[in-house]
Amino acid sequence: MSASVGVGLIGAGVISDTYLENLTSFPDVRVVAVGDLDVERARTQAEKYGVPRWGTADDVLADPEVQLVVNLTIPAAHTEISGRAIASGKHVWTEKPLGLDRDCTSALLRDADAAGLRVGAAPDTVLGPGLQSAKRLIARGDIGTPLFAQTAMQWQGPELFHPNPGFLFAKGAGPLLDMGPYYFTALVSLFGPVDRVAAMGLRGHDERVIQVGPQTGTRFPVEVPSTISVLTAFEAGQQAQSMLSFDSPLARHGVVEIHGTEGSLVIPDPNRFEGRIALAKPLTSASDGGVIDQVWIDIEQEGVVVGRGMGVLDMVRAIAEDRPHVASGRLGYHVLDIMLSAEESAERGEFVTVSSTVDAVPAVPVDFDPFAATL
Repeated sequence: MSASVGVGLIGAGVISDTYLENLTSFPDVRVVAVGDLDVERARTQAEKYGVPRWGTADDVLADPEVQLVVNLTIPAAHTEISGRAIASGKHVWTEKPLGLDRDCTSALLRDADAAGLRVGAAPDTVLGPGLQSAKRLIARGDIGTPLFAQTAMQWQGPELFHPNPGFLFAKGAGPLLDMGPYYFTALVSLFGPVDRVAAMGLRGHDERVIQVGPQTGTRFPVEVPSTISVLTAFEAGQQAQSMLSFDSPLARHGVVEIHGTEGSLVIPDPNRFEGRIALAKPLTSASDGGVIDQVWIDIEQEGVVVGRGMGVLDMVRAIAEDRPHVASGRLGYHVLDIMLSAEESAERGEFVTVSSTVDAVPAVPVDFDPFAATL
């Protein structure tokens, strides 16, 4: 590749704003087209961000200037649109999850490999200075040998803000596949691949009610567990426990704690690119029944904070530099496999072995500058 890379975006919904805002600010990327089932919506987004062309998904896929497709469609359409992008000879970055089943997603990766094309998968928050600073700290040995992790994401659910939330409670979503990618991607980035999982799930309600927008008051079915607890055992020996819930009146977002032999680390919300990093060292003594005065050391994060679209930028640079990109399709597939295995475990009531694995997730250099022209 030379000069900036032409990008076409398919799916002009809510999340397209943050992608378009960031991608149009990177010198190494040129957004040339926006496509959507609703062409008028595609036009609105294109004009808002100065993108020259708009139309349908077919228009984006046929555009000769589009070298990489950013797939922001609903989860049920991810593998179809990504597969069509690969068949059109274009690299593809897809919102999470990579797909909804193992067969289609593994076929997508095989087709991309055969065509010499790249697949990237959200979340790209894993490239943010929050998680990357924590990753460097752990690699440096500041918490000793990592032993286990705890994560939590719980609140009442997306019907509180989303005008059409039904798909978030349908097969292929729920808190596990909607929010789980952030947490499991972060854990795999820090601990490596998962070997097996165990899970328990429940549905707080069989139906939910839309709370905002033109369909306020409309009821819709809940098809998947709206609360799930997951135990993960990693290939390297670490363990983690994760709570994901759309049923909790108590809102707790972004809880990620990493515990090691020489310290405990609180790291930022994996749905964000930055946040507080704090280290607690072991106590030297404590009186029986006395108050434990835990001392926290705040750690300064290193790197440039941007937002969604960082994974696309890393992909285009990785292609030019002939190196692996961070948020790869293989990583997205392994995270999907973890989540599907958790679903199966919740249904069967037993540990399930995760059949896939993934290479160590690359780190992001401290001097990675999204606003530099490098191509």
